[in-house]
Amino acid sequence: MKIGVPRETRPGEARVAATPEIVKRLIGKGFQVMVEAGAGTAAAYPDADYAAAGAQLGERAAAYDADILLKVRRPDADDVAAMRPGGLYIGLMESCGEDALYDAMQAKGLRVLGMERIPRISRAQSMDALSSQSNIAGYRAVLEAAARYGRFFPMMMTSAGSAKPARLVVLGAGVAGLQAIATARRLGAEVWGYDVRPETREQIVSLGAKPIDLDIGESGAGEGGYAKELSAEAKARQQAALADELAKAHIIVTTALIPCRPAPVLITEAVVQRMRPGSVIVDLAAANGGNCPLTVPDQVVERHGVTLVGYTNYPSMVAADASAFYAKNIANLLDIMIDKSDAGPVLKDLEQDEITKAMLVRP
Repeated sequence: MKIGVPRETRPGEARVAATPEIVKRLIGKGFQVMVEAGAGTAAAYPDADYAAAGAQLGERAAAYDADILLKVRRPDADDVAAMRPGGLYIGLMESCGEDALYDAMQAKGLRVLGMERIPRISRAQSMDALSSQSNIAGYRAVLEAAARYGRFFPMMMTSAGSAKPARLVVLGAGVAGLQAIATARRLGAEVWGYDVRPETREQIVSLGAKPIDLDIGESGAGEGGYAKELSAEAKARQQAALADELAKAHIIVTTALIPCRPAPVLITEAVVQRMRPGSVIVDLAAANGGNCPLTVPDQVVERHGVTLVGYTNYPSMVAADASAFYAKNIANLLDIMIDKSDAGPVLKDLEQDEITKAMLVRP
């Protein structure tokens, strides 16, 4: 059975779906692995390392002519045209609702496993790509804030005087938010955390941050550990109650997202106007409209003396480790999908396992 690993072509994407370490592991299980030449270069994995791991290196068409195609980002029409009919695609589909691209994949007889569809159950934790990449995003977002903020994060005492620690607020205590809290604490900031899900309060406190407790009249806890969309009344109460806390912040890292919905507005322009000049907002929800309406996707802008960072792909900024994590997620997934035989690996019925069944993208 042949696995193909093409180079990612989306602008700004440096990750690769399989590292040399994982290629060696897959070959040891009986797979043939074809890697497009240069696929890992941007993530600091040279072709020589793939060759040493046993991979075949070739042109893009050879990587796409595979039984199983591994990718990081959503394919485009050219990708679909190059895939082997009847093959299996594993990667992020990044779609909600109707999807013309998936229709084209189905018409070609392709089966599609969306990595963002992995269920949040204990068995699937080692395969959860959203969590592994969100962890990296939370870490890298705080480093971005530290680089953009013109003052110290920790309290600094020197013979020339002292500086107070930065006041940093993290909005959203999911995987990215909790990692942002932990990273900011390690850098010495005074950290506050807020989430609409009451159960996250204990996690915020456990990382050494102070919780922001608001009474907005309803819980934001949704299914599968995700937040749900609040009512219009609760949103208004939330914005009003948060305003004073956010206006005092020197740095705000926002991570609040609702699956397949626009990002909730948590930082209004009026709040930005009240923040101290030189403050920084890093908006991890920029790709979904932003938690602040002033954020511009993939740009850094200044509004009312506040720097707003709208980058949408933080894992790609840490491409080597992000690729390693993602590749391990996929390798762990393949472990439950394959039976061994004398003739080599055999694909199991994807409908028979709760994980792969949940991942299957259907019409």
